[in-house]
Amino acid sequence: MNDLIRTRTDLDETDLDWLHLLIADWQLLADLSFADLVLWAPVKTGEGGAAGYVAVAQMRPNTGPTCYAADLVGSTLKRGERPMLDLALDSGRIRREGDPEWREDVPVRVEAIPVRRGDRVIAVISRNTNLLAARTPSRLELTYLQTAADLARMIAEGIFPYPESRDQQDNSPRVGDGVIRLDAEGAVVYASPNALSAYHRLGYANDMVGEHLGDLTAALAPVKGAMEEALQVVASGRKPREAEVEGNGTVVQLRAIPLRPQGQRTGALVLVHDVTELRRRERELVSKDATIREIHHRVKNNLQTVAALLRLQARRIDGEAGRAALEEAVRRVGSIALVHETLSQTLDERVDFDDIADRVLAMVVDVGSGGPGGATVRSRRTGEFGILPAQVATPLSMVLTEVLQNSLEHGLADRGGSLEVRAHRWGPRLRVVVTDDGNGLPPGFDAATAGNLGLQIVRTLVQGDLNGTFDLRPAPDGHGAVAVLELDVGDLPTQ
Repeated sequence: MNDLIRTRTDLDETDLDWLHLLIADWQLLADLSFADLVLWAPVKTGEGGAAGYVAVAQMRPNTGPTCYAADLVGSTLKRGERPMLDLALDSGRIRREGDPEWREDVPVRVEAIPVRRGDRVIAVISRNTNLLAARTPSRLELTYLQTAADLARMIAEGIFPYPESRDQQDNSPRVGDGVIRLDAEGAVVYASPNALSAYHRLGYANDMVGEHLGDLTAALAPVKGAMEEALQVVASGRKPREAEVEGNGTVVQLRAIPLRPQGQRTGALVLVHDVTELRRRERELVSKDATIREIHHRVKNNLQTVAALLRLQARRIDGEAGRAALEEAVRRVGSIALVHETLSQTLDERVDFDDIADRVLAMVVDVGSGGPGGATVRSRRTGEFGILPAQVATPLSMVLTEVLQNSLEHGLADRGGSLEVRAHRWGPRLRVVVTDDGNGLPPGFDAATAGNLGLQIVRTLVQGDLNGTFDLRPAPDGHGAVAVLELDVGDLPTQ
C-alpha cells in the first residue's frame, strides 16, 4: 500500500497514516457487514480532476462468502466506470446501488463509503456483499449490520478509526470472539452467544440484556480503586480502550468502540474474547523462563565455588607443576561460569558473546601476565562475535580460554608483548583469529598432533561440539603465532 499511495496518488504521509489506521481495523467492518472491502484511492490529479482510482488494499470477511476470488490490489478503474465511487468521492456521502450487480452468476450488493480525514475525502471503500447466501437475518446478523452501518457513517464523517485504541491490534478481540451492543447509557442491547459464554465463565449466570455492562463487569472483577474505574469505563463503552477482567478462574479481554455517528453517542460495540488459556500459557512461559534463569544462576554459583576450592587447593601444593595445573583448571571453570552468568540475565538461550570474550580475555591476561622483570601483556579485541546460542557459547568460551592461555604461557610469559582477538561474522559463519608477537612456535610444530592438554581440549571441542576447524601456525612476519578458528554459528543476528 505504501508504494501505491506514494507513486500513484497525491496523498501525503498524514493521509497514509490515517489509511494505515483504517486497514488495521477494517476486518471489523468486513465481518460486521458480511462483505468484501476494497480501498480505492484517487490517482494523481490531472486536468479536469482525478482521472480514476487504484485499489490499494482489500479485505475479505470471516463471517460470509467472498465476492472476489482474485486479489484486486494494484488494479485500476477509470473515472466513470464505477459511478458510485465518483459520487461518494465528490459528495462525501455513502452511496448504495438500488439493484444488485451480477458477477459470474452471483448477485452482489455494492456500496461506496467515503474515507474522510479532516475536511477532505481521501479515498473510497467499496463494500461488496455476496447475496447468494442471503437468508432471513437473525438477531445477531441484524445487530452486526446495524453496527456496521454506524461504523460506515463514522468513517464517512472522519470519526473512525480511533488512533488511541490500537495499542495491541494483533491481539485484540475479533467479531467472531464475541460481540456486545450497548445503548447510549451503557446498558446491554444484545450479547452474542460467545460473549454470553465468556461472562458465564466469569461467574455471571443471568441474561445480560438490560444490564449496565460497566457495573456488571466491575462487580465480577476482584479489583478496586483506579483499576476498577478503568475497567468500568471500558465495559461501559465510554472510551475506545482495551481491558481485561479476571474472575472465577477466567480471563476475558474487552475492547470498547464508542459509536458516534453524526457526532451523537448512540451506544458502543464491546468485543469480548476469553483469553484464559492464552494467559495461562504466558504465565507458564514466564515461570519457565524464571526457572531456567535461576538454574543458570545456580550453576554459575556452583562453578565459582568449585573454582574457589581449586584455588585453595593450589595454595597448599608445593610443586610448581601441580599448582599451575590447578590454576589452569580454575580458568577453565571460570570461562564456563561466565556463560552461565550471562544466560542467567537473559530471557532466551542466546548470549552476546562480545561481553564474554572481553571478560575471558581480561581474566586470562590478569592471571597470566607479568613475567620476569615486570613484563606485561597488552590485549585487545576487534570485530564482533555477535549473538550466539548457548550450545555454541559454552564450548567457544573454553576454546578461547585455552588458546589465549597457550599464547600467554608459551609465547609471552617471559617477555610480554601484544595479544589480539579478532572476530569476523558473515551470515552463519564466524572466524576467530588470536595473534601474539611472542616467542613463536617450536620447529616442527603441528597443531593437529600437539600433545599438551590445552590443545587437546581445543581440538576436541572444535571438532566435536562446534563442528569447526582450528589451526595454529607461525605469524607471517616470523614473530609470534596465529590461531585461527572457523565455525558455523547459525543464522542469528550479530547484535
